[in-house]
Amino acid sequence: MTQISERVHTWLEKSDYGVVASSRPVGGGCINSGAVLTTDSGETFFIKINPHAPPDMFAQEAEGLDALRVENGPTLPRVILVGKVFLLLEDLSPAPRSPDYWEVFGRQLATLHANINPQFGFSHNNYIGSTPQPNPWMGDGYRFFAQHRLVYQAHLARKRGLLSPVDTKKVEQLAHRLEELIPAQPASLLHGDLWSGNATTDSQGSPALIDPAAHYGWAEAELAMTTLFGTFPQKFYRAYQEVRPLEQGYRARFPIYNLYHLLNHLNLFGRGYLGQVRAVLRRF
Repeated sequence: MTQISERVHTWLEKSDYGVVASSRPVGGGCINSGAVLTTDSGETFFIKINPHAPPDMFAQEAEGLDALRVENGPTLPRVILVGKVFLLLEDLSPAPRSPDYWEVFGRQLATLHANINPQFGFSHNNYIGSTPQPNPWMGDGYRFFAQHRLVYQAHLARKRGLLSPVDTKKVEQLAHRLEELIPAQPASLLHGDLWSGNATTDSQGSPALIDPAAHYGWAEAELAMTTLFGTFPQKFYRAYQEVRPLEQGYRARFPIYNLYHLLNHLNLFGRGYLGQVRAVLRRF
């Protein structure tokens, strides 16, 4: 913590922001701790800290934040300084949601997803929480989601003794059936970890995104996660479809996509998520 403080303090002073006068912890993160730093000049900054972070985790997050910053898309915090165990960002100074927050957010997310790539993946691997997320470029979205999302997480859980051989086999079988269950979709630019905790606001109460696991993937998979831990309001999905209509029956496919995140939570937090994993496997 001292080393982090020294580097951040030094950068802020050399950049004429002054010295850090106060640090206010901010809750909500499961993997990293966060705080708002206020300098004696009155400037504020947000810092994420994790002394046990993989050496490239914050650098990859910073690149993801920059990649997601598209015209007419959601606001993202500006990256200021990156270290191995910390990430210094613009303080969004979140305000209460504006009255039209969800409608604006739906349209902005659809605009983000309209950024299409010929291949699935990303320019580098990154992390979903603290779990490595492989993003090799692939032309086949079914193979990408099967191999580098579902099967990857299942094998990781199996190695850790969290998933039985029978359950692992069921994940593999589901992965082989994706073409039967999911319509063809292009590779859209995704936030990658879009649950309610990562959908915040800026100082005007407008939509903003934090903590990405950016990559090019299926847009339906992104929308699926918005229903995993609670759900966004229906007006969000209606506004999304004004810009980017969805294939009929998209909600019925959400559990397949969310199996990836349930497996990841099994790997991150343990057997409390095993029942939900098995419920999806029984269904499909």
